[in-house]
Amino acid sequence: MVRSSFLFAALSLGTSLAHAAGFQFIEIPGNGSLQPLKGAVWYPCNQLPRKERLGPSVLFVAKDCPVTGDKLSLVVISHGRGGSFLDHSDTAEALANAGFVVAAINHPGDNAMDKTRTDDFSVFVERPVDIKRLIDFMLGSWTAAARIDASEIGIFGFSRGGYTGLVAAGANPYFVKSLPLCDGVDTPLCDQVRKGELPELDHDPRIKAAVIADPVSVFFTKDSFSNVKIPMQLWRSEFGGGGVTPESVSNIIGDIPTIPDVHFVPNSQHFSFMAPCSAELMQSAPEICNDGPDFDRTSFHQKFNAEVTTFFHKHLTDSSNAK
Repeated sequence: MVRSSFLFAALSLGTSLAHAAGFQFIEIPGNGSLQPLKGAVWYPCNQLPRKERLGPSVLFVAKDCPVTGDKLSLVVISHGRGGSFLDHSDTAEALANAGFVVAAINHPGDNAMDKTRTDDFSVFVERPVDIKRLIDFMLGSWTAAARIDASEIGIFGFSRGGYTGLVAAGANPYFVKSLPLCDGVDTPLCDQVRKGELPELDHDPRIKAAVIADPVSVFFTKDSFSNVKIPMQLWRSEFGGGGVTPESVSNIIGDIPTIPDVHFVPNSQHFSFMAPCSAELMQSAPEICNDGPDFDRTSFHQKFNAEVTTFFHKHLTDSSNAK
């Protein structure tokens, strides 16, 4: 099987010389009040990779090369608060080298280039909508949409992106439980929440597996996960950070009915799940790059990416072949 050889290459050799991660930018048009979504796609191709510098990020990809393979599994990525579609580029590259198509976008108003709504409650409502729009685009308007198997879709989410992934997978947050973003704020949306009238959030039943890392979980209760039926891999850091505590992540583990595959990462902090930092990013954003003396982010990500790839391979490609 072609994808099995991709997986072997990714796990044993890192970036394969035979099958590189292809890379291209995407933009999903806006619609009414919905803003355009900008991001990128990583995918398998047969060209050699080269170093590509995008701002402070360094990628090893074959830019705009043709897509290789058919019936490819799709994984979508949701970044954390004020992050970007490049925050998990190394994980995206590893998955693409293993034969997956990977798509990530900037969440409008809550990303590194545009933080106008980072502290606005509306982003928690719109983030799952963004993911649904991304999947619609990848299965519809993307130039190689015909190469994707629509029955094999997964999601990777970190921090607020972890919240996004849980909601997209079927979880229902209980916003009245903890809503500091609406304290002293007089908006129609916050008024709705106070009255218990918030419309149901978007879930996407096309998602068949999820990897969630250090999610923002203060909005969830035991009853929030009754509709979560898909396999899940849950990663948690030892020290937390970015508003996420180890306790808040640990508290939801027993509430997820599918019994997640839990990975505890000793000596890690919240941002350890983001791609290893370039020297430029280390200087400009030390708060997300410094892990402490007892943690090697580069070494950890080799294992992390291999575990994530194996999980998606098992629950997307292998489960599909077994049908």
